[in-house]
Amino acid sequence: MGEVFTKTELRNAFPETSQIDRRMRDLRDRGWKIATNRDDPTLTSSEHRFVAAGAEVWKPGQSRAKTAATSITATRRREILEADEYLCRVCGIAAGEVYEGGVETAQLDVARREVIKPGAKVMTEMITECRRCRTGGRGGRTDLAGILGRLGQMSQIERDHFSQWMTMDRRDFSMMERLWGEYRTLPAESRRAVRDAIRPAQY
Repeated sequence: MGEVFTKTELRNAFPETSQIDRRMRDLRDRGWKIATNRDDPTLTSSEHRFVAAGAEVWKPGQSRAKTAATSITATRRREILEADEYLCRVCGIAAGEVYEGGVETAQLDVARREVIKPGAKVMTEMITECRRCRTGGRGGRTDLAGILGRLGQMSQIERDHFSQWMTMDRRDFSMMERLWGEYRTLPAESRRAVRDAIRPAQY
């Protein structure tokens, strides 16, 4: 596993097999994980990486049995993007926007995310992610049960405040929170200057 190959190499290795692209899609539909440069930025546009094997398609009956990880339809993909407001739900970037500090533009795609539901049941849900976040966050799980549990521990005021953030789909930081974030980024000498400035107010 982990080997990198190109379609040309694959065609040369199996000259009797036609429609290599379609054959690779069929393998993905049956649980085979074959990464492209959309999944792994270290690959070029012509390279693929073998990640994991799926159904043993050479065995009778296995070649027809699709797994639950089959490709989604274009209609379903559009519905997921619309529900996520065409934003990466990890970093918040929109398609075509340039990442901070660089020239790379964001590309959005639909990814599968394992979600731990109440009762410890694990389900797979779809989410919009940019290519950078999708690559960096593979294998993660979302603990919905834990989030709901912590939500139940909040006071009504906290729940109302949280509800406002959900309605706006963003969090407005207070002046104190913004100052804290800036303070944490200061060099040691400048942090001491801030501490000296605030110390008299404590007495």
